[in-house]
Amino acid sequence: MNEQNKTVIITGGASGIGKSLAFCFGKKGDEIVIGDVEERALDGAIAELESKGISSTGMLLDVSDGDSFKSFANEVFSKFSPPYVLCLNAGVGAGGSISESSILDWEWVLGVNLWGVINGLNAFLPELERNNQGHLIFTSSIAGHLSYPNMGPYNASKHAVLTIAETLHFELLEKGSEVGVSVLCPGLVKTNILDSDRNRPEALTSRNTLDNYRDEDMRKQMVREIYDLAIHPDQVAELVFKAVDANQFYIFTDNTFDDAIKNRHRNIETATNPTLTADLVEEHLND
Repeated sequence: MNEQNKTVIITGGASGIGKSLAFCFGKKGDEIVIGDVEERALDGAIAELESKGISSTGMLLDVSDGDSFKSFANEVFSKFSPPYVLCLNAGVGAGGSISESSILDWEWVLGVNLWGVINGLNAFLPELERNNQGHLIFTSSIAGHLSYPNMGPYNASKHAVLTIAETLHFELLEKGSEVGVSVLCPGLVKTNILDSDRNRPEALTSRNTLDNYRDEDMRKQMVREIYDLAIHPDQVAELVFKAVDANQFYIFTDNTFDDAIKNRHRNIETATNPTLTADLVEEHLND
């Protein structure tokens, strides 16, 4: 990857893991293109990157909108070399039980987390396959491997992203393609995802959602209290960079949830009713 500058595209790259990915790849000499829906954060991220001598461009992008993604891709194709790394990273989080989740909650979370990936693949995968090079990075989550309560829409979106990545991995292998695939499954990372409702469209916000914000704020505060246990997104970005270089598929950021994942797999293998292990995060959330 270090032979010459490559175009690296990052959705949701104005903050959190995406922003750290931009700095990580940019410091290696790659051309960074960020697509993000939050204009002020996008402008700020580009200014920070350029202050460090990193060649970068920011474009407004609503990943949930197929037309927005097509316009974004067309501009990328017209201005930059063929994309080498595509990070489908944009994501939002929302809590609450399934019985309390409105259709608008589902539409918002799945629109960004799932359709953002689908739209990205539709826009960029054909070009990557034609060039027979490049690497796709899907941002799933530990929530793509587990099914904790009060995270229904988020869990569903991240499980879906994980299986899309795995399916594409097998399909590219069958074709003998040189395009690589990795899926990032972070645990606790110090990002702004708990505040992702700041970018929630008014059309996808119901009165029920507003009424539930107080309970949601209490839950967020509990999670924030254990954020000192979370890793910095810069550490995650370094793991991703190394995984691309090694063509590594699964990227886990820590071993906090290992027992919970093993427990789930055992339940599946033995057709046992699902159970939850008392892992670190669950213990803190229930204190």
